[in-house]
Amino acid sequence: MTVLLVANDGGHITQLHTLRPRLAVRDVVWVTPRTPQTESLLAHEVVHWTEPCPPRDVGAVMRNAAHCRVLFDQHDVSLVISTGAALALAVLPQARMRNIRTVYIESATRFDAPSLSGRVLALMPGVRTFSQSAALDNRRWRYLASPWDLYESFERSPRPIRKMVVSVGTQEGYGFRRLLARLAPLVPPDTEVLWQTGSTDVDGLGIDGRATVRSAEMASAIAEADVVVAHAGTGIALMALESGKFPILVPRRAMHGEHVDDHQLTIALDLGLRDLCVPRDADSLKTADLQHAAAHGVSKMPQPTVLDLVPRPRAPRDRVGA
Repeated sequence: MTVLLVANDGGHITQLHTLRPRLAVRDVVWVTPRTPQTESLLAHEVVHWTEPCPPRDVGAVMRNAAHCRVLFDQHDVSLVISTGAALALAVLPQARMRNIRTVYIESATRFDAPSLSGRVLALMPGVRTFSQSAALDNRRWRYLASPWDLYESFERSPRPIRKMVVSVGTQEGYGFRRLLARLAPLVPPDTEVLWQTGSTDVDGLGIDGRATVRSAEMASAIAEADVVVAHAGTGIALMALESGKFPILVPRRAMHGEHVDDHQLTIALDLGLRDLCVPRDADSLKTADLQHAAAHGVSKMPQPTVLDLVPRPRAPRDRVGA
């Protein structure tokens, strides 16, 4: 029996990859777009590569639906799990048409309201819908667990900042020059910095930016870094916490044309309240924030509980008098 794990690239695939040990599934086939991140993250996995599936691109959903149809002929699929976003619309409805158990786990970015993909799938009979936020727990959505509950911070001796990682994500059409322009002058002299800049214009900032960085290289750089500064995306936040880092999370803001909405503000504030990051607006970032992040670390719960996504078969009852 094969389990399909379906997710867009970026934070969606990172969340599902982090959740995977808690799902107690075997014989897995990943379904995701081919990018430097996903190629690196899933290097030793069985993967069915899809086309990119941008938000609200109906044509991309339809093309991917046709492209993924073969999965149900090639594999004896017993369960499909997705953390979104639009790619879920290409695969999960096909599973339900075949009466296959189907689970949609809303992204941790969605604090109190589901995404458009989530709203559509919640209306589909037989799709089990879970949230990763206790604020999104209602008739249609069952609270599963928060990814942030697995971590806690601690103080450590102050250390010099010799290595940094700066990541602003890779979403096309949304740069984050405001963060890079504020941060570049604050970097201590002789500090080695990995600048992952996506589509951001870095002309005149004096930095050596790279549009994309493979997942394995990014994870290695974060593990060696004294400070991690990033946009407040779930993917990079999880990667930093997994590496024991106390990141500085700077939300992209819709008012500056840096994202479609302000969900990153919610992420930064949530992790800040949990004492798992330094939440800062790009315009208020200071040298003291870098020092504070370097003087803290993060630990992870060693054995998190397995998540129950589908009802277990009922044990047969003995007949009276048998």
